[in-house]
Amino acid sequence: MQSLDLQLARHASALTFESLTPQALERAKVFLLDTIGVGIAGGSTPEVESLLKAVRGWGDAAEVTIWGTDLKIARVQAVLVNAYQIHCQEYDCLHEGAVLHAMATLLPVLLAEAQVRGGVSGKALLTALAAGVDVACTLGLASNLGLRFFRPATSGGFGAAAGLANLRGFDAQTTLAALGHQLAQVSGTMQAHTEGSVVLPLQIGLNARAAMQSCDLAQAGFPSLKTPLTGKFGYLTVFETDWDLERAMVGLGQQSKIAELSHKPYPSGRATHGGIEGVTVLREQFQFSAQDVAEITVVGPPLINHLVNRPPLQNPTPNYARLCMPFVLAKVLQHGVLDAMHFRGDALSEVQTYALACKVVMQVDNNPNPNALGPQVVRVRLTDGKVLEHHIDAMLASPSRPLSGQARATKFDRCWQLAAQPMPSSQKLQDLIANLEHCPDINDLVQQLAAKP
Repeated sequence: MQSLDLQLARHASALTFESLTPQALERAKVFLLDTIGVGIAGGSTPEVESLLKAVRGWGDAAEVTIWGTDLKIARVQAVLVNAYQIHCQEYDCLHEGAVLHAMATLLPVLLAEAQVRGGVSGKALLTALAAGVDVACTLGLASNLGLRFFRPATSGGFGAAAGLANLRGFDAQTTLAALGHQLAQVSGTMQAHTEGSVVLPLQIGLNARAAMQSCDLAQAGFPSLKTPLTGKFGYLTVFETDWDLERAMVGLGQQSKIAELSHKPYPSGRATHGGIEGVTVLREQFQFSAQDVAEITVVGPPLINHLVNRPPLQNPTPNYARLCMPFVLAKVLQHGVLDAMHFRGDALSEVQTYALACKVVMQVDNNPNPNALGPQVVRVRLTDGKVLEHHIDAMLASPSRPLSGQARATKFDRCWQLAAQPMPSSQKLQDLIANLEHCPDINDLVQQLAAKP
């Protein structure tokens, strides 16, 4: 009997364009464009400068574009940076059940491969995206526990290796070998999340780079592992500890996991989004001002508390602020919206923001699911004693409440404006992605990710 490890590797290697449903193809193109947008925007965050300074010392080849710039660097370094840029603003899509951002590790690897190798068709890219997301999300869904390690980096890295294996045409055994080499490099501590450190998105980049190296090793025939996922010291055993991969694999191939992804409508941790929606809806209904608010209470599952219940600080780091419910809701009260620029420069240390953030508290409900983001209840108590409530069963921009086309376009346009260097019109890129299955070579798409010198 085949191991579950080999069965999952065989799924990734055998997936074809013809097996993808129209819904999976449509969602793949939607999240491809969204991921490119947030990656472009992430390039203008201040920390990218020091990251580039470091990685450029690791090789001087000019192979792959850093998105949103006119810079090209060696492929594995570029993969690291582009993956970092996708996740560094907490704005990239995710699979809520698996609690991971599968596209962040995956897409930079596939586009780097296409840029270096050439001749990659749109159909091949879409298929590899689906294969990679399937593997990453299946591993995330196999866990019976909450986050012990940073799953977007750990499971996400295996997804990136599987997606690239599909793109390179690996058979099941070679794909399994790539997963074995990925285990040797997998990393992702939640300490970075706890501290609100940019080491968190860096881990996305490190595992994306590892995925490309894992596939190189497998393709070269370097010996690997037989059960890197389920073995005594395999990924699930060591990193997740309590898991059921067989259950998670039921139905694999019938429903693409890429059709189950959720957008991030706001540039902050997904666990803050219920609070943002609740405050926004109540403010629109009852027309209160920030000064009218005495207290805001957000009640939700243990995962919400674990990820974003942290005390407000007078001068937080950007990543701490993005993952801090009190800070995020304070900005929404101040501005009525949440923008990426609310986490940069002087916006982080505004006195009014801190004062409003001190009015936000969180409570944990009795939800037994350690990976659940909902349901949630948002209560706003006004200074006149009136208490307002908003209940959220499904998160905005999840598959059951998808983001509208207009909302997606508004988000993408804002991301494009935030590029590190001036970008040409995005219309050609959008047209290419809309008709991607008819594109014989996606080199034109890759070229649209570069700023014009």
